[in-house]
Amino acid sequence: MPKAFVFTRHGGPEAQALVDRAKPVPGPGELLVAVRAAGVNPVDWKLREGLRRPGAGEPRFPVVLGSEVAGTVEALGPDVSGFRVGDAVFGNPSDGGYAEYTLLPVALAARKPDAVSFTDAAALPVAAATALDGVRQLALPRGATLLVTGAGGGVGASALQLAVASGLRVVGLASAGKKEFVESLGAVHVASGPGFAARVGAVTPDGVDGVLDLVGGEVLQEAGPLVADRTKLVSAGDREGVTRLGGAFVVRARAADVLGELAARVADGSLDPRVTRVVPLDRAAEALREVEEGHARGKTVIEIGGGDPGGDPGGHPGGHVGRDPDRHSGGHPGGHSGGDRDGRPGGEVRR
Repeated sequence: MPKAFVFTRHGGPEAQALVDRAKPVPGPGELLVAVRAAGVNPVDWKLREGLRRPGAGEPRFPVVLGSEVAGTVEALGPDVSGFRVGDAVFGNPSDGGYAEYTLLPVALAARKPDAVSFTDAAALPVAAATALDGVRQLALPRGATLLVTGAGGGVGASALQLAVASGLRVVGLASAGKKEFVESLGAVHVASGPGFAARVGAVTPDGVDGVLDLVGGEVLQEAGPLVADRTKLVSAGDREGVTRLGGAFVVRARAADVLGELAARVADGSLDPRVTRVVPLDRAAEALREVEEGHARGKTVIEIGGGDPGGDPGGHPGGHVGRDPDRHSGGHPGGHSGGDRDGRPGGEVRR
């Protein structure tokens, strides 16, 4: 029987379990995917704790954790065209990601280029796509200064790279232990923690032109006033908090063409998802705990169904670091759609 990592009720880690689950059956517009890798993000534990996405109904327990996957097509739903059995794909599943099999809507699926590993592809649909959406929503001109909070996590790592590539001067807020990691991505590091606004001011004498918040809560409350034009304040971590400050929550594109663009950037080397931790499915609880506790540096991915011959040199079960730690300035767990949690994000968890 295929395995899946689920939560059986709203709550903490005690609500999680690795269970047997029958292989799902694809409906119209869906692909049945044999999952090879699943990204780990803060939104996963937030949903477990009771976060409800806008427009979502009551969950039907057990709920499979995970919102981004890469794998191979095993079957097509009725009237599906444009994909074939055996295609390597990635995207946002409708049936959870921490599982040996899941359902992937065609509208939220893209083909994985041969040059991109399954583990890297699994880091794109939530983490990298959120970063791209946030940077584009801010629409800052070249030469402007952008502050990214939660810069040391999976979304943050992509946001720094995308912002630097857009010609922005980027300041990354992350814990002191992530200084080298943040600087390796082309950003100026500022240590997080109480009073960080003064530290940001010390390295930006002319102020900041935009803030991309990936944490929420108290971090957002301190970062928000740093930007005078609140249309240039965007958060992916705290919908209610950013609205109170006069900013906006990130608007997600959620489209196959965005996934294709991100995969092309990875394939040509202009974007590195910074997968720094790869663990097997039977250690999913450990992976999620590390992201939830904020000890993340880069991106954590769960590997499922064997190795990753598609190319990740560290696509390795057993918690191995996914990249050369010297070349990538450290390699410990990472993740989001939330980033570096030096403080627990606020405003998005609702029971």
